[in-house]
Amino acid sequence: MKQSRKYQDFQCPRKVVLVGMMGAGKTTVGRRLAPRIGLPFFDADTEIEKAAAMTVADLFTAHGEESFRQGEARIIRRLLDGPPHVLATGGGALMNKDTRLQIEAKAVSIWIKADIDTILRRATRRGTRPLLKTGNPRETLQRLLEERTSLYASANIHIDSQPGPHINTVNYIIEMLGDYLGLAPITKETGHDV
Repeated sequence: MKQSRKYQDFQCPRKVVLVGMMGAGKTTVGRRLAPRIGLPFFDADTEIEKAAAMTVADLFTAHGEESFRQGEARIIRRLLDGPPHVLATGGGALMNKDTRLQIEAKAVSIWIKADIDTILRRATRRGTRPLLKTGNPRETLQRLLEERTSLYASANIHIDSQPGPHINTVNYIIEMLGDYLGLAPITKETGHDV
């Protein structure tokens, strides 16, 4: 009899890339997911800031979005050439075709979806999002979501951001990822696969 995997931790043998809109919770979820599946965590924006010694907002201001996206693609390619890990990408990372192909070839991708109200609330909390600095943030987010949905939809796994604490989304991802990878649940009594 097959047991339910319901939220059981496991050692993930693959790279896991989280995609989706800004404010969907990729970084927060990724930080909590990585130790549960035995992998280190990287945030693409943080890695870009380290490499450039500038914030994402300053990079946008100084060099523009196109230059930022090229740097983002290089960072993601470098990370995907490394050992397994969990990677939270920026909301626009999939706009780059090479990045999409790299993710498809080297990782399991998970689209974290959230409704526009949730995205708006989370994305405007700190005022650091360069794409939301001009115009109406809701209209900008709606437009970006429409432009990017078909790219996000190419992800291997689609997850709705769960209500309540982020751990609810993490638990759901663990269940779906374990099933996607065909990993057998571990019994608590024996520590063996069932």
